[in-house]
Amino acid sequence: MILNQNSEYAALLDACVIVPMPLCDTLLRLAEHPALYRPLWREGILAEAGRVLIEKLHLNQQQAERRLNAMREAFPEALVTVPRRLLQTVDSPDPNDRHVLAAAVHGQANVIITYNKKDFPDECRQEYGILCQTPDDFLIHQFYLNPALVFEKLDQQGATIRQTRADIISKLERPTPQFAKLLRSYLVNPTF
Repeated sequence: MILNQNSEYAALLDACVIVPMPLCDTLLRLAEHPALYRPLWREGILAEAGRVLIEKLHLNQQQAERRLNAMREAFPEALVTVPRRLLQTVDSPDPNDRHVLAAAVHGQANVIITYNKKDFPDECRQEYGILCQTPDDFLIHQFYLNPALVFEKLDQQGATIRQTRADIISKLERPTPQFAKLLRSYLVNPTF
């Protein structure tokens, strides 16, 4: 995977959006050249995702590491190393999520992509100018920026696992229902 270095819009991916494979695959494909955004994460986020992959999705250690290592290798520039002082400075209602906000700040993210929006309220992000969006909202935004490119990347995602665009949209329905609905509406009545 090659990242488009010209993409200035940066999104920090929280562990909860990295775990579901179809969603993670879609998000990362949109960050491949030609990229719609730059992905960011820190090792603590990947470690949390690894624990969930093992404990909740019952992958073995090797499977979880293989998946996370593939992400590290594909996007080495996505890794954000957060200074200790910043970890102690940022605030979050959940102290366990301070590292996520700190990574977004230090990585100069425009947005944090997470299902846990309550852990990143406006008052914690405002001074840094960082948005917080669900993956549904983020993907809808990306779609409106370039619908043809999003469909092209979904087709590539499907081809990799010998599935159709419709199959991929079905897989995205659970993690991103509004995005899947939008995609289906464009399939019925394309406007691009």
